[in-house]
Amino acid sequence: MFFQILLFVLPWSLRRQLLNAIYGYEIAPGARIGWSVVMVARCVMSPTARIGHLTMVKGLDLLRIDEQALLGNLNWVTGFPTALRQHFAHETERCPSLLIERHAAITNRHIIDCTDRVTIGAFATLGGFRSQILTHAIDLKECRQSCRPVTIGAYCFVGTGAILMKGSVLPDRSILGPGSVLTKVMSEPGMLYSGVPAVAVRPVAADTGYFVRQVGFVW
Repeated sequence: MFFQILLFVLPWSLRRQLLNAIYGYEIAPGARIGWSVVMVARCVMSPTARIGHLTMVKGLDLLRIDEQALLGNLNWVTGFPTALRQHFAHETERCPSLLIERHAAITNRHIIDCTDRVTIGAFATLGGFRSQILTHAIDLKECRQSCRPVTIGAYCFVGTGAILMKGSVLPDRSILGPGSVLTKVMSEPGMLYSGVPAVAVRPVAADTGYFVRQVGFVW
């Protein structure tokens, strides 16, 4: 981590080359990482992918950010590598990773637990600030940690201060209301989900501008 901080004084083009050479990352020309620390087993960033400033990413087996996708400022993203086997040994399919698909965006000041896989679908937005994604929790019955992936579908919008619990799925073209808690797999796309726990409230029109846009980040 301290070595990466030392690299901040270097021009980005040189810093990118060193990250690729020393850590084996696959950061394409045109991609960019701001003043942030990325300590993962594998990092793949497509051209035009971006990570903002003062974001920490550590403990993941894979960080993949596709074209025109954004991981913004002041985010805290942590996982538990599969190489460390003293915990979650019973979770044989666990994949600690963050996948941000094309034109998707995680804005600023969110907390994301990638003990298992987190997928942000194409053109989706984790909006506002202070939302949490949690892929692990204590299984009270078994008295041990357990984990499940969390998926945010394509063209979804997650409002500020929302919480997505392990195993939850927000289906394509859906909205999760501010302050809501998603606790399970939702199967019906094109809906507004809201509440604690979140439930389907009403359909959202398929021709809503957000759902048909061709550019990911909404300025």
